[in-house]
Amino acid sequence: MVQDNQALMSQEISKRYNHKLPFLFKVLSIRKALSIQAHPNKKLAGELHEKDPKNYPGTPCANPLPLPCKLLILQIDNNHKPEMTIAITPFEGLCGFRPLAEITHFLATVPSLRNIIGESTAKKFETSIKSQETSTDPKALESNKKALKEAFTALMSASNDDIAVAANELVASAEKDGEKFAGGGGSSNEGKELAELVVRSNSQFPADLGLFVMFFLNYVKLQPGEAMFLKADDIHAYLSGDIIECMASSDNVVRAGFTPKFKDISTLTSMLTYDHNPPSQQKMSPVDYPYVTLSSSAYSSNSSSILYDPPIEEFSVVKTDLKKKGAKATFDGIGGPSIVICTGGEGTISVGPKTEKMGTGFVFFVGATAECVLEASSDRDDGFVTFKAFCDLSEKEAA
Repeated sequence: MVQDNQALMSQEISKRYNHKLPFLFKVLSIRKALSIQAHPNKKLAGELHEKDPKNYPGTPCANPLPLPCKLLILQIDNNHKPEMTIAITPFEGLCGFRPLAEITHFLATVPSLRNIIGESTAKKFETSIKSQETSTDPKALESNKKALKEAFTALMSASNDDIAVAANELVASAEKDGEKFAGGGGSSNEGKELAELVVRSNSQFPADLGLFVMFFLNYVKLQPGEAMFLKADDIHAYLSGDIIECMASSDNVVRAGFTPKFKDISTLTSMLTYDHNPPSQQKMSPVDYPYVTLSSSAYSSNSSSILYDPPIEEFSVVKTDLKKKGAKATFDGIGGPSIVICTGGEGTISVGPKTEKMGTGFVFFVGATAECVLEASSDRDDGFVTFKAFCDLSEKEAA
């Protein structure tokens, strides 16, 4: 659609993003752990395609030729893939490396983890970071990242036989120890919740390397409306929950666990930044969206439009809750395309003279510069809920 009518994108966005929509927008309903993965940056994405086009293929090229002349042309997918997650229901995920003191705690309290990494590697990690786990000194930070990379690479390089033996020991301990598992869980998580996570994950992916990766990564929980942003090169795995996910337009992904698909462990361990921060640094705080007008009935019913605005130019997302029949939200036209998804309730969407009914699961595209009006058509307790992803370079540049 946008390839055949570039005005829907705007000339500036069409030119900058090679005639392609700059973001991917979707709803995920996660009932089984998704793969442990990271998305390469732009430079590495191009290199991976050149080296291994089978596992890192190109994507259909946006071709602005008239329809009868169209050809399927593949182009190198060399885009990065930062992404944002907004929880619709309670969400669980593994996101980014834990603070180093937590990893040290697990190396001391989870024998199977220490065994699979190796005693010498574990001791070297503990010695390297001692007394400087939270240091901001550049030399200490670099030293800590190097130690973390060596320990994590040792784990990821373990043989399948060693993983199988260690996994049996780990699951047995989780089932037996309960709240005392992993030394009571450490500062961020309780022993019981980690034990339950190990047992559940093993039922989905028996004797998988991911059972041990969780001791290196933050175990994050989001409540509905909470969000987090992941940069390219941030390791993560989504475990459960319904979420809105928005990301830069790319198919690039490097996987290493909780998956039957191709695993590229050497690339994953070499590409990561090895930043190690608490999950609070990945969470986002939404703000009121300034380019919407709420009707009087929307104001009186405590309706809202809030903006999740990550530090990249490809996308932002607005969540709108209209809590009373007849409540309206009128969105100003912007200099780029939008996609609107409804996740609850019933209402209408109007663009120009055209009005369409909208309900859970409905998706609409809104072209650049077009005013968009959402209106609730029922008084449901959970309201008429929509998420609107958009790209507006002028707004980002102004900020």
